[in-house]
Amino acid sequence: MPHHDFSDKDVIIIKLSSGYNIGIKIDPKTVIKVTEQPKPKPKKEVPAEIRKGLPNITMIGTGGTISSGEDSRTGALHPSLSASELVDSVPGLRDLANITSRSLFSMFSENIGVDQWQELAKAVAEEINKGADAVMILHGTDTMGYSASALAFILGDVPKPVVFVGAQRSPDRPSSDAPTNLMAAARFCVSGNRAGVFVVMHEGLGDDRFAVHTATRVRKMHTSRRDAFKSLNVPPAAIVDEKGSITFAGDGRKVSSGKAAAKTKMERSVVLIHFYPGMDPSQYENMFIKSKGVIIAGTGLGHVSSDLIPMIKKACDNGAVVAITSQCLSGTTNLNAYSTGRDMQKAGAISLKDMLPETAYVKLMWVLANSKNAEEAKKMMLTALAEEMGDRRVSDV
Repeated sequence: MPHHDFSDKDVIIIKLSSGYNIGIKIDPKTVIKVTEQPKPKPKKEVPAEIRKGLPNITMIGTGGTISSGEDSRTGALHPSLSASELVDSVPGLRDLANITSRSLFSMFSENIGVDQWQELAKAVAEEINKGADAVMILHGTDTMGYSASALAFILGDVPKPVVFVGAQRSPDRPSSDAPTNLMAAARFCVSGNRAGVFVVMHEGLGDDRFAVHTATRVRKMHTSRRDAFKSLNVPPAAIVDEKGSITFAGDGRKVSSGKAAAKTKMERSVVLIHFYPGMDPSQYENMFIKSKGVIIAGTGLGHVSSDLIPMIKKACDNGAVVAITSQCLSGTTNLNAYSTGRDMQKAGAISLKDMLPETAYVKLMWVLANSKNAEEAKKMMLTALAEEMGDRRVSDV
């Protein structure tokens, strides 16, 4: 392979048929002989045959590891596969449904933000209204929770399943989870009879169980494990096994024949702040005052230090919505238990129960753009709109 920006000049990099690379150190006496040149593999996308009786799934590509290959310049991954190529690489996938694909954009998920959420939501609504029975979204895993939450609020009571699916390991790796995640997501779309926005990824390290997570309740909890995604404060909505059997955790909205609508307005002047001991209010005051919405991930039940409370009051008096979540992730916030929490409420902050910080951040952006004033926005933040909060606890004991 070509030398890239991060490789040593005295190391030859060889791509193995397994998809992995090896490096061989050379010296001036090393002899290299080329025995055969690789034959280029032409890429051609053949339109899939539409078969009667099968459901119709649209797959939308946005990039991410699931659509990545190796960049010869750096040796790192970059989005390079189209949604159609990925579908054709998974045996049996087209036996489940008539799958059409479109590549909306090709980006790593850390580069995906409000503009892409809005474009993606419009595309999903368009596909459903054209007759798709489900939409699968290929997405990078790092910010998939943000994007899934955004679409859950933007699409509201979407009548069909909208399923985000990603991979922790790229398709050119033998251990890639892309094919099995795709198959599990397609099986849920075909047989689940559940409407809403979901995330489907591995449940466990094997290839035998896959979790269907509610979009607003899921978080990436590990940097590299295939089962990195976990539902917080609720169980996964369903589990799909390797044979396609689906076990549901409870009742959900059934698929219906209605139309999809995308309410894409988002208020961008919202910040998400992680409280830490020794936090200097003066470093954040300008951010608080200039923002229309502030989400604070506080400690424990949702606390911040007492010297931040005047700044919270100043922001609230200025018309901002300040809402509190917990860094603990599991469990609920409660600003009534300690005097600090009561002072925070008196300053104008509201407590968001067991909502995840990133879900709260995305929700506040949507709520502020779809409410008349701060008071109405607060009421909407305290109302479950997409299963993002609740009063019931799930015990691990």
